[in-house]
Amino acid sequence: MKKGIHPDYDYVVFRDTSCGREFRIRSTCTSPLTTVWEDGKTYPLINLDVSSASHPIYTGEKRQAKAEGRIAQFNKRFAGRVKQTKE
Repeated sequence: MKKGIHPDYDYVVFRDTSCGREFRIRSTCTSPLTTVWEDGKTYPLINLDVSSASHPIYTGEKRQAKAEGRIAQFNKRFAGRVKQTKE
């Protein structure tokens, strides 16, 4: 590998904000936020909205989708405004 062209590859802590789970992996991501890990060392911290710890596909939970789709919402909103022509 050429020297000086690759980003630093070091340990980073990722925190899933929806469930609070943290995991440490090596990454090129950086952050001004830091946290102290279980080993007592300080690592950059990156907050995530969703991870495998909280995503329904990985946890096996099923969430109810909206009962009404976008087309139904549109039809409900503009139902009285459309004039129908008979031929």
